[in-house]
Amino acid sequence: MVVDHYTGLPNRFKRDLREGKVLIGCWATLANPNTTEILGLAGFDWLMLDGEHAPNELNTFIVQLMALKDSRSAPVVRPQSNDTVQIKRLLDAGFYNFLIPFVESKEEAARAVAATRYPPEGVRGVSVSMRGNRFGTVADYHLISNQNIAVVIQIESRAGVENIKEICAVDGVDAIFIGPSDLAADLGHFGNPSHPEVQAAMRRVFTCAKAAGVPFGILAPAEADARRYLEMGATMLAVGSDLGLFRAATQTLRDKYAL
Repeated sequence: MVVDHYTGLPNRFKRDLREGKVLIGCWATLANPNTTEILGLAGFDWLMLDGEHAPNELNTFIVQLMALKDSRSAPVVRPQSNDTVQIKRLLDAGFYNFLIPFVESKEEAARAVAATRYPPEGVRGVSVSMRGNRFGTVADYHLISNQNIAVVIQIESRAGVENIKEICAVDGVDAIFIGPSDLAADLGHFGNPSHPEVQAAMRRVFTCAKAAGVPFGILAPAEADARRYLEMGATMLAVGSDLGLFRAATQTLRDKYAL
């Protein structure tokens, strides 16, 4: 059985998603192993290492994985885009959990899943010795890795909402995750994810995911929003970011001594 680098168990994050456990996470965007290690000490269920909006590259991802080796937090990576080559390299680097950005159709969702699977289930390229299989020391890795990769699909546009039923039906999609800021912008309400039209779109996504038996979640740094989404049945929540926490704490400290 494939084990991850962090728990010595089969992919616990994927299993917990399937079991409907509430998983509280945090965004890691500072691209620094020290701050990511600190996040890993806090006890979050998962941490999202961002390659889309943060200055991460393969080498910065790897040192952050090393920093999380003893953490209970499951590393989740967001590649720059739904790109088969990027996903392959991140798999080889040691990631098992993926948040795929800006998926708008069942074809795009299927492509993301296929990128994480070896043939015949997918199109992942084969390397016999890389960090993802502990440099060739994981027995039967190529036979059993397919079922241990988690794929979370991010819905961030009107098209994604309109196609959500078909996206949820794609085999291998482990969860649906809403990007509220991009969704609000695409719906014409830039900076206002609380707008009734945006909230209605979110409810549509949640309802379709729930009907399909697919876990769902959202980025919700405001506590009131997070509590509301939990009541709506969301089980995968990101409740903040390292950048936001650092920015707020430093400003609070400075303001204590404002003249």
